[in-house]
Amino acid sequence: MPDLPWEAWAHPRDRGIGECLAKTMLLPVQLLFSAPSFLFLGTLTAMLLRHPDVQFYAIDRVAFVVLLIAVAGRAALLRENLFVFERATWPMLGLTVLALASVAGQSFDQEGWSLLASKLVVPFAMFHIAALIFTSEARLRQFEIFCLVVLAYLTFTAIAFLSEAHALIFPRFILNPDLGIHVDRARGPLLQAVANGVSLIVLGLVALHSYIRGKMRRTALAVLLAAVPIAILATLTRAVWLSFAAALLAVALLFWRARSRRLFLAISIVAISALALLFSSEQLRSTLDERLNEEGPIEFRQAVYSGAWEMFLERPLLGWGFHQMQDELPRHVTGYHEKILYAHNTYLELLAEQGAVGFGLYAWLMWELWSLRRTVMPEHEEGFLNRHIHRLWPIILGVYWVNAAVVVMSYQFVNALIFSMAGMLVAQRRRIALESQC
Repeated sequence: MPDLPWEAWAHPRDRGIGECLAKTMLLPVQLLFSAPSFLFLGTLTAMLLRHPDVQFYAIDRVAFVVLLIAVAGRAALLRENLFVFERATWPMLGLTVLALASVAGQSFDQEGWSLLASKLVVPFAMFHIAALIFTSEARLRQFEIFCLVVLAYLTFTAIAFLSEAHALIFPRFILNPDLGIHVDRARGPLLQAVANGVSLIVLGLVALHSYIRGKMRRTALAVLLAAVPIAILATLTRAVWLSFAAALLAVALLFWRARSRRLFLAISIVAISALALLFSSEQLRSTLDERLNEEGPIEFRQAVYSGAWEMFLERPLLGWGFHQMQDELPRHVTGYHEKILYAHNTYLELLAEQGAVGFGLYAWLMWELWSLRRTVMPEHEEGFLNRHIHRLWPIILGVYWVNAAVVVMSYQFVNALIFSMAGMLVAQRRRIALESQC
Protein backbone atom coordinates (compact mmCIF):
# COMPACT_ATOMS: atom_id res chain seq x y z
CA MET A 1 0.00 0.00 0.00
CA PRO A 2 1.66 3.27 -1.08
CA ASP A 3 1.27 6.49 0.85
CA LEU A 4 -1.82 8.52 0.05
CA PRO A 5 -1.25 11.95 -1.51
CA TRP A 6 -3.56 14.90 -0.98
CA GLU A 7 -4.89 14.39 -4.50
CA ALA A 8 -6.73 11.34 -3.23
CA TRP A 9 -8.80 13.65 -1.01
CA ALA A 10 -9.32 16.85 -2.94
CA HIS A 11 -9.13 17.70 -6.64
CA PRO A 12 -5.81 19.43 -7.44
CA ARG A 13 -7.62 22.29 -9.24
CA ASP A 14 -9.46 23.28 -6.07
CA ARG A 15 -8.19 26.59 -4.72
CA GLY A 16 -8.77 29.04 -1.91
CA ILE A 17 -11.21 28.65 0.94
CA GLY A 18 -12.89 25.58 -0.54
CA GLU A 19 -9.64 23.65 -0.69
CA CYS A 20 -8.60 24.69 2.82
CA LEU A 21 -12.00 23.76 4.22
CA ALA A 22 -11.96 20.40 2.44
CA LYS A 23 -8.46 19.63 3.70
CA THR A 24 -9.39 20.62 7.25
CA MET A 25 -12.49 18.45 7.27
CA LEU A 26 -10.67 15.49 5.73
CA LEU A 27 -7.55 15.79 7.90
CA PRO A 28 -8.67 13.28 10.58
CA VAL A 29 -9.65 10.82 7.86
CA GLN A 30 -6.37 11.31 6.03
CA LEU A 31 -4.37 10.76 9.21
CA LEU A 32 -6.38 7.59 9.82
CA PHE A 33 -5.78 6.24 6.32
CA SER A 34 -2.22 7.47 5.72
CA ALA A 35 -0.48 5.66 8.60
CA PRO A 36 -1.68 2.05 8.47
CA SER A 37 1.52 0.62 9.92
CA PHE A 38 1.26 2.82 13.03
CA LEU A 39 -2.39 1.83 13.43
CA PHE A 40 -1.38 -1.81 13.12
CA LEU A 41 1.36 -1.51 15.75
CA GLY A 42 -0.97 0.48 17.99
CA THR A 43 -3.49 -2.35 17.76
CA LEU A 44 -0.84 -4.88 18.75
CA THR A 45 0.08 -2.64 21.70
CA ALA A 46 -3.54 -2.50 22.83
CA MET A 47 -3.73 -6.30 22.60
CA LEU A 48 -0.61 -6.59 24.74
CA LEU A 49 -1.64 -4.16 27.46
CA ARG A 50 -5.35 -4.94 27.73
CA HIS A 51 -6.12 -8.36 29.21
CA PRO A 52 -9.74 -9.62 28.85
CA ASP A 53 -10.14 -9.55 32.64
CA VAL A 54 -9.21 -5.85 32.76
CA GLN A 55 -12.23 -3.61 32.31
CA PHE A 56 -10.83 -0.80 30.19
CA TYR A 57 -13.50 -0.12 27.57
CA ALA A 58 -12.31 -3.02 25.40
CA ILE A 59 -9.63 -0.74 23.95
CA ASP A 60 -8.12 -3.65 22.00
CA ARG A 61 -11.40 -4.29 20.20
CA VAL A 62 -11.83 -0.57 19.45
CA ALA A 63 -8.31 -0.39 18.02
CA PHE A 64 -8.93 -3.53 15.94
CA VAL A 65 -12.15 -2.13 14.45
CA VAL A 66 -10.48 1.21 13.68
CA LEU A 67 -7.68 -0.68 11.93
CA LEU A 68 -10.18 -2.63 9.84
CA ILE A 69 -12.00 0.56 8.83
CA ALA A 70 -8.76 2.33 7.94
CA VAL A 71 -7.44 -0.55 5.84
CA ALA A 72 -10.77 -1.00 4.04
CA GLY A 73 -11.12 2.73 3.32
CA ARG A 74 -7.54 2.98 2.16
CA ALA A 75 -7.94 0.03 -0.20
CA ALA A 76 -11.10 1.61 -1.63
CA LEU A 77 -9.36 4.95 -2.27
CA LEU A 78 -6.36 3.28 -3.89
CA ARG A 79 -8.58 0.80 -5.74
CA GLU A 80 -6.62 -2.15 -4.40
CA ASN A 81 -7.80 -5.61 -3.49
CA LEU A 82 -8.74 -5.64 0.16
CA PHE A 83 -8.69 -9.41 0.53
CA VAL A 84 -6.20 -11.62 -1.28
CA PHE A 85 -6.70 -15.34 -0.92
CA GLU A 86 -3.58 -17.23 0.14
CA ARG A 87 -3.12 -20.96 0.58
CA ALA A 88 -3.35 -20.46 4.34
CA THR A 89 -6.67 -18.64 3.94
CA TRP A 90 -8.63 -21.81 3.24
CA PRO A 91 -7.92 -23.66 6.49
CA MET A 92 -8.42 -20.38 8.35
CA LEU A 93 -11.89 -20.02 6.85
CA GLY A 94 -12.69 -23.66 7.58
CA LEU A 95 -11.75 -23.33 11.26
CA THR A 96 -13.72 -20.09 11.58
CA VAL A 97 -16.83 -21.57 9.98
CA LEU A 98 -16.69 -24.58 12.31
CA ALA A 99 -16.37 -22.33 15.35
CA LEU A 100 -19.10 -19.94 14.19
CA ALA A 101 -21.50 -22.85 13.69
CA SER A 102 -21.02 -23.73 17.37
CA VAL A 103 -21.05 -20.22 18.82
CA ALA A 104 -23.98 -18.98 16.72
CA GLY A 105 -26.44 -20.73 19.01
CA GLN A 106 -24.81 -19.15 22.09
CA SER A 107 -25.45 -15.50 21.36
CA PHE A 108 -25.21 -14.48 25.03
CA ASP A 109 -21.97 -16.37 25.73
CA GLN A 110 -19.65 -13.38 25.90
CA GLU A 111 -16.64 -15.50 26.84
CA GLY A 112 -17.21 -17.78 23.85
CA TRP A 113 -17.30 -14.86 21.41
CA SER A 114 -14.20 -13.34 23.03
CA LEU A 115 -12.30 -16.62 22.63
CA LEU A 116 -13.47 -16.89 19.03
CA ALA A 117 -11.99 -13.47 18.37
CA SER A 118 -8.66 -14.10 20.13
CA LYS A 119 -8.12 -17.58 18.69
CA LEU A 120 -9.39 -17.17 15.14
CA VAL A 121 -10.84 -13.87 13.96
CA VAL A 122 -8.15 -11.49 15.21
CA PRO A 123 -5.02 -13.48 14.25
CA PHE A 124 -6.44 -14.41 10.85
CA ALA A 125 -7.40 -10.79 10.15
CA MET A 126 -3.97 -9.58 11.27
CA PHE A 127 -2.39 -12.13 8.93
CA HIS A 128 -4.12 -10.66 5.88
CA ILE A 129 -3.81 -7.04 7.01
CA ALA A 130 -0.06 -7.44 7.63
CA ALA A 131 0.30 -8.82 4.10
CA LEU A 132 -1.34 -5.62 2.79
CA ILE A 133 0.49 -3.11 4.96
CA PHE A 134 4.06 -4.31 5.45
CA THR A 135 5.18 -4.24 1.85
CA SER A 136 8.01 -1.72 2.16
CA GLU A 137 11.28 -1.83 4.07
CA ALA A 138 10.41 1.37 5.97
CA ARG A 139 7.29 -0.23 7.47
CA LEU A 140 9.10 -3.48 8.20
CA ARG A 141 11.68 -1.46 10.10
CA GLN A 142 8.87 0.09 12.15
CA PHE A 143 7.72 -3.41 13.04
CA GLU A 144 11.28 -4.39 13.94
CA ILE A 145 11.66 -1.41 16.28
CA PHE A 146 8.26 -2.20 17.82
CA CYS A 147 9.41 -5.77 18.56
CA LEU A 148 12.61 -4.52 20.22
CA VAL A 149 10.74 -2.00 22.37
CA VAL A 150 8.19 -4.61 23.49
CA LEU A 151 10.99 -7.09 24.23
CA ALA A 152 12.77 -4.49 26.38
CA TYR A 153 9.53 -3.75 28.23
CA LEU A 154 8.66 -7.41 28.87
CA THR A 155 12.22 -8.21 29.92
CA PHE A 156 12.39 -5.26 32.30
CA THR A 157 9.03 -6.15 33.81
CA ALA A 158 10.02 -9.80 34.32
CA ILE A 159 13.33 -8.92 35.95
CA ALA A 160 11.62 -6.32 38.17
CA PHE A 161 9.17 -9.02 39.29
CA LEU A 162 11.97 -11.51 39.94
CA SER A 163 13.93 -8.98 42.01
CA GLU A 164 10.70 -7.92 43.82
CA ALA A 165 11.00 -4.35 42.56
CA HIS A 166 7.22 -4.20 42.23
CA ALA A 167 7.14 -0.41 42.21
CA LEU A 168 8.70 -0.51 38.73
CA ILE A 169 6.04 -2.75 37.20
CA PHE A 170 3.50 -1.18 34.84
CA PRO A 171 0.59 -1.51 34.40
CA ARG A 172 -0.30 -2.22 37.99
CA PHE A 173 -2.92 -4.85 37.20
CA ILE A 174 -0.04 -7.28 36.59
CA LEU A 175 0.30 -7.54 40.38
CA ASN A 176 -3.43 -8.02 40.98
CA PRO A 177 -3.92 -11.60 42.34
CA ASP A 178 -7.59 -11.53 41.33
CA LEU A 179 -6.77 -11.28 37.61
CA GLY A 180 -5.41 -14.06 35.44
CA ILE A 181 -3.22 -16.83 36.81
CA HIS A 182 0.41 -17.43 37.85
CA VAL A 183 0.53 -14.54 40.31
CA ASP A 184 3.77 -15.94 41.72
CA ARG A 185 5.58 -15.79 38.37
CA ALA A 186 6.69 -13.15 35.87
CA ARG A 187 3.53 -13.16 33.77
CA GLY A 188 3.64 -9.64 32.35
CA PRO A 189 0.52 -7.87 31.03
CA LEU A 190 -0.61 -11.16 29.46
CA LEU A 191 -1.30 -12.42 33.02
CA GLN A 192 -0.05 -15.89 32.09
CA ALA A 193 3.55 -17.06 32.42
CA VAL A 194 3.63 -19.30 29.33
CA ALA A 195 2.22 -16.58 27.07
CA ASN A 196 4.74 -14.13 28.49
CA GLY A 197 7.55 -16.63 27.98
CA VAL A 198 6.57 -17.34 24.36
CA SER A 199 6.49 -13.60 23.66
CA LEU A 200 9.94 -13.16 25.19
CA ILE A 201 11.45 -16.00 23.13
CA VAL A 202 9.88 -14.94 19.83
CA LEU A 203 10.80 -11.29 20.29
CA GLY A 204 14.25 -12.35 21.47
CA LEU A 205 14.74 -14.20 18.17
CA VAL A 206 13.73 -11.03 16.32
CA ALA A 207 16.29 -9.08 18.38
CA LEU A 208 18.95 -11.66 17.52
CA HIS A 209 18.03 -11.24 13.86
CA SER A 210 18.46 -7.48 14.24
CA TYR A 211 21.89 -8.00 15.78
CA ILE A 212 23.02 -10.30 12.96
CA ARG A 213 21.78 -7.81 10.34
CA GLY A 214 23.83 -5.06 11.96
CA LYS A 215 21.21 -2.37 11.28
CA MET A 216 20.73 -1.49 14.96
CA ARG A 217 23.13 -0.52 17.74
CA ARG A 218 24.77 -3.80 18.59
CA THR A 219 25.90 -2.86 22.09
CA ALA A 220 22.35 -2.09 23.21
CA LEU A 221 21.04 -5.25 21.49
CA ALA A 222 23.73 -7.39 23.16
CA VAL A 223 22.74 -6.06 26.60
CA LEU A 224 19.07 -6.68 25.84
CA LEU A 225 19.77 -10.22 24.59
CA ALA A 226 21.84 -10.96 27.69
CA ALA A 227 18.90 -9.92 29.88
CA VAL A 228 16.39 -12.17 28.10
CA PRO A 229 17.57 -15.44 29.79
CA ILE A 230 16.98 -13.83 33.19
CA ALA A 231 13.46 -12.83 32.13
CA ILE A 232 12.87 -16.39 30.88
CA LEU A 233 14.01 -17.74 34.25
CA ALA A 234 11.57 -15.40 35.99
CA THR A 235 8.59 -17.07 34.29
CA LEU A 236 9.24 -20.15 36.48
CA THR A 237 7.70 -22.31 33.76
CA ARG A 238 9.41 -25.52 32.68
CA ALA A 239 7.93 -25.60 29.19
CA VAL A 240 9.23 -22.08 28.56
CA TRP A 241 12.67 -23.03 29.88
CA LEU A 242 12.85 -26.12 27.66
CA SER A 243 11.65 -24.33 24.52
CA PHE A 244 14.12 -21.50 25.18
CA ALA A 245 16.99 -23.97 25.56
CA ALA A 246 15.95 -25.78 22.37
CA ALA A 247 15.70 -22.47 20.48
CA LEU A 248 19.18 -21.47 21.65
CA LEU A 249 20.60 -24.79 20.48
CA ALA A 250 18.89 -24.47 17.10
CA VAL A 251 20.15 -20.90 16.66
CA ALA A 252 23.69 -21.93 17.60
CA LEU A 253 23.64 -24.67 14.96
CA LEU A 254 22.25 -22.34 12.28
CA PHE A 255 24.46 -19.32 12.90
CA TRP A 256 27.67 -20.83 14.23
CA ARG A 257 30.12 -18.43 12.61
CA ALA A 258 33.01 -16.52 14.12
CA ARG A 259 30.97 -13.34 14.65
CA SER A 260 28.02 -15.30 16.04
CA ARG A 261 30.30 -17.24 18.39
CA ARG A 262 31.55 -13.98 19.86
CA LEU A 263 27.96 -12.81 20.32
CA PHE A 264 26.88 -16.02 22.06
CA LEU A 265 29.99 -15.95 24.25
CA ALA A 266 29.42 -12.34 25.33
CA ILE A 267 25.72 -12.92 26.01
CA SER A 268 26.51 -16.09 27.97
CA ILE A 269 29.07 -14.32 30.16
CA VAL A 270 26.71 -11.45 30.99
CA ALA A 271 23.72 -13.76 31.53
CA ILE A 272 25.67 -16.23 33.71
CA SER A 273 27.08 -13.38 35.81
CA ALA A 274 23.59 -11.95 36.36
CA LEU A 275 22.15 -15.39 37.14
CA ALA A 276 24.94 -16.06 39.64
CA LEU A 277 24.07 -12.81 41.37
CA LEU A 278 20.39 -13.77 41.47
CA PHE A 279 21.15 -17.24 42.79
CA SER A 280 22.88 -15.67 45.77
CA SER A 281 19.34 -15.16 47.07
CA GLU A 282 18.33 -18.13 49.21
CA GLN A 283 14.64 -17.41 48.60
CA LEU A 284 15.10 -17.59 44.83
CA ARG A 285 17.03 -20.86 45.09
CA SER A 286 14.23 -22.29 47.19
CA THR A 287 11.57 -21.16 44.72
CA LEU A 288 13.40 -22.66 41.75
CA ASP A 289 14.03 -25.93 43.55
CA GLU A 290 10.36 -26.17 44.50
CA ARG A 291 9.29 -25.43 40.94
CA LEU A 292 11.62 -28.03 39.43
CA ASN A 293 10.46 -30.76 41.79
CA GLU A 294 6.76 -29.96 41.68
CA GLU A 295 4.78 -33.01 40.49
CA GLY A 296 1.19 -31.97 41.27
CA PRO A 297 0.60 -30.12 37.98
CA ILE A 298 1.94 -33.09 35.99
CA GLU A 299 -0.50 -35.53 37.60
CA PHE A 300 -3.36 -33.09 37.12
CA ARG A 301 -2.51 -32.60 33.45
CA GLN A 302 -2.36 -36.36 32.89
CA ALA A 303 -5.89 -36.70 34.27
CA VAL A 304 -7.13 -33.79 32.16
CA TYR A 305 -5.47 -35.13 29.02
CA SER A 306 -7.07 -38.56 29.55
CA GLY A 307 -10.47 -36.92 29.94
CA ALA A 308 -9.97 -34.81 26.81
CA TRP A 309 -9.03 -37.90 24.82
CA GLU A 310 -12.19 -39.66 26.02
CA MET A 311 -14.23 -36.69 24.82
CA PHE A 312 -12.63 -36.96 21.40
CA LEU A 313 -13.34 -40.69 21.17
CA GLU A 314 -17.02 -40.07 21.94
CA ARG A 315 -17.40 -37.52 19.12
CA PRO A 316 -14.40 -38.01 16.83
CA LEU A 317 -15.58 -36.30 13.65
CA LEU A 318 -16.82 -32.79 14.55
CA GLY A 319 -16.31 -32.77 18.31
CA TRP A 320 -18.45 -31.23 21.03
CA GLY A 321 -18.47 -27.69 19.66
CA PHE A 322 -16.39 -24.56 20.15
CA HIS A 323 -15.94 -23.49 23.80
CA GLN A 324 -17.73 -26.55 25.14
CA MET A 325 -14.77 -28.37 26.61
CA GLN A 326 -14.50 -26.59 29.93
CA ASP A 327 -18.11 -27.53 30.77
CA GLU A 328 -17.94 -31.14 29.54
CA LEU A 329 -14.44 -32.04 30.69
CA PRO A 330 -15.24 -32.44 34.46
CA ARG A 331 -17.55 -35.35 33.60
CA HIS A 332 -14.64 -37.20 32.00
CA VAL A 333 -11.95 -36.53 34.61
CA THR A 334 -11.67 -38.69 37.72
CA GLY A 335 -9.98 -37.70 40.95
CA TYR A 336 -10.66 -33.98 40.65
CA HIS A 337 -13.90 -32.23 41.54
CA GLU A 338 -13.51 -28.79 39.98
CA LYS A 339 -16.68 -27.54 38.27
CA ILE A 340 -14.69 -26.09 35.37
CA LEU A 341 -11.56 -27.66 33.88
CA TYR A 342 -9.36 -26.54 31.02
CA ALA A 343 -7.51 -28.69 28.50
CA HIS A 344 -4.07 -27.10 28.97
CA ASN A 345 -3.29 -28.37 25.47
CA THR A 346 -4.21 -26.67 22.20
CA TYR A 347 -4.21 -29.86 20.18
CA LEU A 348 -6.36 -31.89 22.58
CA GLU A 349 -8.84 -29.03 22.82
CA LEU A 350 -9.07 -28.95 19.03
CA LEU A 351 -9.70 -32.70 18.90
CA ALA A 352 -12.34 -32.56 21.63
CA GLU A 353 -14.16 -29.43 20.47
CA GLN A 354 -13.84 -29.59 16.67
CA GLY A 355 -12.96 -33.23 16.12
CA ALA A 356 -10.74 -34.71 13.46
CA VAL A 357 -12.06 -32.21 10.90
CA GLY A 358 -10.98 -29.19 12.96
CA PHE A 359 -7.64 -30.76 13.87
CA GLY A 360 -6.99 -31.55 10.21
CA LEU A 361 -7.71 -27.95 9.22
CA TYR A 362 -5.38 -26.70 11.95
CA ALA A 363 -2.62 -29.08 10.84
CA TRP A 364 -3.10 -27.83 7.26
CA LEU A 365 -2.83 -24.23 8.45
CA MET A 366 0.35 -24.93 10.41
CA TRP A 367 1.84 -26.67 7.37
CA GLU A 368 1.17 -23.59 5.25
CA LEU A 369 2.90 -21.40 7.83
CA TRP A 370 5.82 -23.83 7.97
CA SER A 371 6.15 -23.77 4.17
CA LEU A 372 6.90 -20.04 4.27
CA ARG A 373 10.49 -20.93 5.14
CA ARG A 374 10.98 -22.22 1.59
CA THR A 375 10.56 -18.89 -0.22
CA VAL A 376 13.24 -18.59 -2.92
CA MET A 377 15.12 -15.43 -1.98
CA PRO A 378 16.82 -13.19 -4.57
CA GLU A 379 20.52 -12.59 -4.05
CA HIS A 380 20.07 -8.86 -3.37
CA GLU A 381 17.49 -9.30 -0.57
CA GLU A 382 19.07 -7.60 2.45
CA GLY A 383 16.09 -6.13 4.29
CA PHE A 384 14.32 -7.27 7.43
CA LEU A 385 12.86 -10.31 5.64
CA ASN A 386 16.22 -11.60 4.47
CA ARG A 387 17.56 -15.16 4.49
CA HIS A 388 18.22 -15.09 8.22
CA ILE A 389 14.59 -14.48 9.18
CA HIS A 390 13.58 -17.36 6.94
CA ARG A 391 16.02 -19.60 8.81
CA LEU A 392 14.67 -18.37 12.14
CA TRP A 393 11.02 -18.81 11.13
CA PRO A 394 10.91 -22.60 11.81
CA ILE A 395 12.40 -21.96 15.27
CA ILE A 396 9.75 -19.33 15.99
CA LEU A 397 7.01 -21.73 14.95
CA GLY A 398 8.62 -24.52 16.98
CA VAL A 399 8.52 -22.38 20.13
CA TYR A 400 4.85 -21.65 19.47
CA TRP A 401 4.01 -25.32 18.85
CA VAL A 402 5.87 -26.68 21.88
CA ASN A 403 4.18 -24.29 24.28
CA ALA A 404 0.80 -24.91 22.63
CA ALA A 405 1.13 -28.45 23.99
CA VAL A 406 1.01 -27.18 27.60
CA VAL A 407 -1.51 -24.34 27.27
CA VAL A 408 -4.40 -23.43 25.01
CA MET A 409 -3.12 -20.65 22.75
CA SER A 410 -5.99 -18.26 23.30
CA TYR A 411 -3.69 -15.30 23.96
CA GLN A 412 -4.58 -12.59 21.51
CA PHE A 413 -1.22 -10.82 21.41
CA VAL A 414 0.79 -14.02 20.93
CA ASN A 415 -1.47 -15.24 18.13
CA ALA A 416 -1.57 -11.82 16.46
CA LEU A 417 2.23 -11.52 16.61
CA ILE A 418 2.87 -14.93 15.04
CA PHE A 419 0.25 -14.53 12.32
CA SER A 420 1.35 -10.96 11.55
CA MET A 421 4.89 -12.17 10.89
CA ALA A 422 3.45 -14.94 8.70
CA GLY A 423 1.48 -12.32 6.75
CA MET A 424 4.66 -10.33 6.10
CA LEU A 425 6.39 -13.44 4.77
CA VAL A 426 3.38 -14.18 2.55
CA ALA A 427 3.48 -10.65 1.13
CA GLN A 428 7.18 -11.04 0.41
CA ARG A 429 6.61 -14.38 -1.36
CA ARG A 430 3.87 -12.78 -3.46
CA ARG A 431 6.14 -9.86 -4.40
CA ILE A 432 9.03 -12.14 -5.36
CA ALA A 433 6.68 -14.26 -7.50
CA LEU A 434 5.44 -11.14 -9.33
CA GLU A 435 8.98 -9.87 -9.90
CA SER A 436 10.04 -13.21 -11.33
CA GLN A 437 7.22 -12.98 -13.91
CA CYS A 438 8.30 -9.57 -15.14
